[in-house]
Amino acid sequence: MGLKENTKELKRVIDRCHHCFLTTEGPVDKKSYEFFNKVKEETSPLFELNNTWLGEAEAFVKDRKTNVHPNQVKSTHENIEMLILHSYYLDVHRKRFKELYQSVHYVLDMILNDLE
Repeated sequence: MGLKENTKELKRVIDRCHHCFLTTEGPVDKKSYEFFNKVKEETSPLFELNNTWLGEAEAFVKDRKTNVHPNQVKSTHENIEMLILHSYYLDVHRKRFKELYQSVHYVLDMILNDLE
């Protein structure tokens, strides 16, 4: 998969994270070993995709004329990691989650536009 496909897949991932964050009930037991293993198992492929995307996106913004700055790529990578984790642990305010979500979508959309 290339940058375009990975960017689209990340958009789907954060949409699922957003949905989980909004629909999951109540606090989770953050000390539960079972819950930790479940999160680790489910998020590993998401983190791998995010890391792959980071390398591709950094190369893209470095080598081409684009509206996205390299710092935005790094920040977006970090924000995606936070969205993934917050969608399980529910340890951030709804407003902050929404801001991260919108910020990530904005940069991913800019990259998709620059690819076309």
